[in-house]
Amino acid sequence: MVHTVAVLALPDTIAFDLSTAIEVFGRVQLSCGEPGYRIMVCGTAPVVKAGPIGIATEYGIADLSAADTVVVPGREDIDGEVPADVLDALRAAYDRGARVTSICTGAFILAEAGLLDGRRATTHWAAADEFQRRYPAVRLDPDVLYVDEGRILTAAGASAGLDLCLHMVACDHGTAVAADSARMAVAPLHRSGGQAQFIVRNRPGLNAIAAQTTLDDLLAWIEHNAHRDLTLADLAAQAALSVRTLNRRFQSETGQTPMQWLTGVRIRHAQQLLESTDHGVERIGREVGFSSPANFRDQFRRLTGVPPQNYRNTFRDRIAG
Repeated sequence: MVHTVAVLALPDTIAFDLSTAIEVFGRVQLSCGEPGYRIMVCGTAPVVKAGPIGIATEYGIADLSAADTVVVPGREDIDGEVPADVLDALRAAYDRGARVTSICTGAFILAEAGLLDGRRATTHWAAADEFQRRYPAVRLDPDVLYVDEGRILTAAGASAGLDLCLHMVACDHGTAVAADSARMAVAPLHRSGGQAQFIVRNRPGLNAIAAQTTLDDLLAWIEHNAHRDLTLADLAAQAALSVRTLNRRFQSETGQTPMQWLTGVRIRHAQQLLESTDHGVERIGREVGFSSPANFRDQFRRLTGVPPQNYRNTFRDRIAG
């Protein structure tokens, strides 16, 4: 019997997440020539808005009951209300034995349904703080690509959803079938769920307030001057503040110290150079503002979870794949 995958389509759904599941599962072909999955897009209305496009849905929320796997894509607005019948349908699908998975901020929907309580899960890095605030009963791991808890699986943003879908194909039909699906998607198969998201968390989250903060001018200045040999006193002088006041405002508005922020900017700049140039690791460390190669490697590993060369190799492998 063909495995049925239902992809949930709510208003404001992230089209990329939704299409990832459709494309990966929809293109799986078994050695006998038969499709590996039957795909249903289940919506709350015949046409669901997803940003600038409309998604026509052939199936409704009640059809989730026919699914072996339910995929919940992320939504642009994490504050958007989730209809009660959707939450009921997700709980019922899981209780009936279905596998339930989320991509990106779709984890908020699973958590709202109570399906993640007491479980390990992940979501998009930029929404992690808000997720932890809302759902303290969930053991959030914001640093990994995806988490497999058996019949409950969660992925971080965008490409991590692709990794998770390929992981599920491998679980269902074996590595050879998943590898063929990966080739169809021009994607690598080898990225494990425990791999780091590689995100340096010194940028506003998804629910950040759009209005300017008192530090905006200084943050922009740091972005352009991070390569210089800067001290805390230099940052305070640029902001025309005392060191004490600067520290207090940074902690209040960013959750970090000024020097932690500066280090994060330097590491992000190093990531860009590792991805786009062939410069040596020591040269890149100097160019972004680190005085010693050892300090650069230590800070890079601390913030991204891997050494600089491993980071570069990962991105080259993805391009080659």
